[in-house]
Amino acid sequence: MAAPGARGCSLSGLLPAQTSLEYALLDAVTQEEKDSLVYQYLQKVDGWEQDLSVPEFPEGLEWLNTEEPISVYKDLCGKIVILDFFTYCCINCIHLLPDLRALEHTYSDKDGLLIISVHSAKFPNEKVLDNIKSAVLRYNIAHPVVNDADASLWQELEVSCWPTLVILGPRGNMLFSLIGEGHKDKLFLYTSIALKYYKDRGQIRDDKIGIKLYKDSLPPSPLLFPGKVTVDQVTNRLVIADTGHHRILVVWKNGQIQYSIGGPNPGRKDGIFSESTFNSPQGVAIMNNTIYVADTENHLIRKIDLEAEKVSTVAGIGIQGTDKEGGAKGEQQPISSPWDVVFGTSEMGFHHVCQAGLHLTSSDLPALASQSTEITGSEVQRDDILWIAMAGTHQIWALLLDSGKLPKKNELTKGTCLRFAGSGNEENRNNAYPHKAAFAQPSGLSLASEDPWSCLFVADSESSTVRTISLKDGAVKHLVGGERDPMNLFAFGDVDGVGINAKLQHPLGVTWDKKRNLLYVADSYNHKIKVVDPKTKHCATLAGTGDTNNVTSSNFTESTFNEPGGLCIGENGQLLYVADTNNHQIKVMDLETKMVSVLPIFRSENVVVDGPFLVEKQKTLPKLPKSAPNIRLSPVTACAGQTLQFKLRLDLPSGSKLTEGVPSCWFLTAEGSEWLLQGQIPSGDIENISNQPTISLQIPNDCLSLEAVVSISVFLYYCSADSSACMMKAVLFSQPLQITDTQQGCVAPVELRYVF
Repeated sequence: MAAPGARGCSLSGLLPAQTSLEYALLDAVTQEEKDSLVYQYLQKVDGWEQDLSVPEFPEGLEWLNTEEPISVYKDLCGKIVILDFFTYCCINCIHLLPDLRALEHTYSDKDGLLIISVHSAKFPNEKVLDNIKSAVLRYNIAHPVVNDADASLWQELEVSCWPTLVILGPRGNMLFSLIGEGHKDKLFLYTSIALKYYKDRGQIRDDKIGIKLYKDSLPPSPLLFPGKVTVDQVTNRLVIADTGHHRILVVWKNGQIQYSIGGPNPGRKDGIFSESTFNSPQGVAIMNNTIYVADTENHLIRKIDLEAEKVSTVAGIGIQGTDKEGGAKGEQQPISSPWDVVFGTSEMGFHHVCQAGLHLTSSDLPALASQSTEITGSEVQRDDILWIAMAGTHQIWALLLDSGKLPKKNELTKGTCLRFAGSGNEENRNNAYPHKAAFAQPSGLSLASEDPWSCLFVADSESSTVRTISLKDGAVKHLVGGERDPMNLFAFGDVDGVGINAKLQHPLGVTWDKKRNLLYVADSYNHKIKVVDPKTKHCATLAGTGDTNNVTSSNFTESTFNEPGGLCIGENGQLLYVADTNNHQIKVMDLETKMVSVLPIFRSENVVVDGPFLVEKQKTLPKLPKSAPNIRLSPVTACAGQTLQFKLRLDLPSGSKLTEGVPSCWFLTAEGSEWLLQGQIPSGDIENISNQPTISLQIPNDCLSLEAVVSISVFLYYCSADSSACMMKAVLFSQPLQITDTQQGCVAPVELRYVF
């Protein structure tokens, strides 16, 4: 097809016609009216004397998820194409991804639709292909991505903000643009009618584009993009948000896993550990065998009870909220992309300490966390607030874990979830009034409760600053990084210095060293750990050369990191644990010897729930005995991306027990539909007949058929009570699946019952 004509290719050329359409759509009542208006608009735009054509992708650009570079005027002829202009740090771009995924589930390239993400970097670090590769994996992007490092297409089209969607017709002709997030209905409306309009004219082709997913070429890893890490100061454990595996790990300080909760696939389910699921969790905070989790892409705050071995939801409704005030009970309060959590004490908490008749200063409070809740007969309340870095609305929120009082607030009841600081505008604005201040994607929190600090430290990633919020009056102040203009979010760099003269690049984590009165910062896009003295505002590099090559053991000056996302301090100030996100590791920095090492992550024999350790050799499926019963289950209807749960409920003969030393086991197979099991955990052990596992199966996003049968084979090795006779018995469950494009409600777990 010929290259685009001379007509200007700026998005502004669409503006008059599309604005008229959008005004008309406001008055439309029925879906038929809306469809008709868009159809008429396309007739008008398609009838222009000359197409408003998109320029060709420049030669030499780097592509991901494709077999070879794509050409607009060779490969995309006959397709409706959506260009997604994004940068991977941007929370608004991240919010758009579920809408694009839903569109891809509805229409494929065979239907005539293709999505291409055009990466137009904000930060220099985001121009590097390896870093974009990591983001493509982290956010599970399964369509072509092109690295337009010099933003040439962005500039030619005069794109002005992230994210921007441009919808193209089958001739590379621009049809619509959508700016920002939150336009799912329009995206589906414009796409569906464009497909219909051009199909009516015979201009849609069903040929496939060569897709080759980058993730399929990767080796397995025990951790995948760990985002945050925290220390349980009482029990000598670490809690790791294993973000890419969608799970939370509780590990001993030697790296041995005690609990693995959730994973390997994203989901949103409360309940016992073996059934619970998360979606890209980030911040974690632990106290008294209770972990709170910022379940980022579920837009939830979750609570993990390690004693009851259960997960529950304490804030959020599971879909992205737009409320910037809050005030409802947690589980009824919509929230948006919580990124970090940290415990704090309300004014009521401090007040009750004083009422206890103790001669304590606020600096004594953290030490009380491991002690009894009653001292000299009076209850001491502490840690009654969960502070939340709400990246999605650019604010700091609070969840009341007990009734309490925030600065300049009336007393609030337990369970209330509300905004504490930040107007909701994306700015670098400091102010004595917390609601008039503004943040830009706050992503890390740490608390210094003791005087003279008495503040929250905030890693404000998109303004490349670290800020403080007073716990006494809520005043928001600048500490290091950025610049004075609150609207300028491009004042980044890698400069050691004082206050505003220091420069950071998209910091994601902070942690307070109470022993030394120092703040450590994960300066993520500079691939360094910085240290800040809040008294002098001096910021300096502590570790990291800025190189992303993974040096696994070295001294501070030679050490390397790759987009570290979180950090925490432990061992009474001796060790600094770093979530080295893109290296898929937890690094351990010894602040006394100045050495850096890698924490090995490994499973124990009695790990409660085994996560996706793909490094283990897969078991070989034994031959099923001819006598094994084949139980055909009732068909189940599910949609792409949905997770099904199969609960084993097997009964042995009275007095029998599982044979020691011979692992009973289960296997998933799908003869003729092997695509169904790609990326799944296909087998597992049955260690205890009284606590049988739940088997998870996530329906792939790209289904090759709408009907399939998955088989669950179970092999039990058991002995009579006196061990006089041992035997192996097997049973085969066949589960027919009907896969639909329609979003399904929660599918009840399927119970696999059999009495031997």
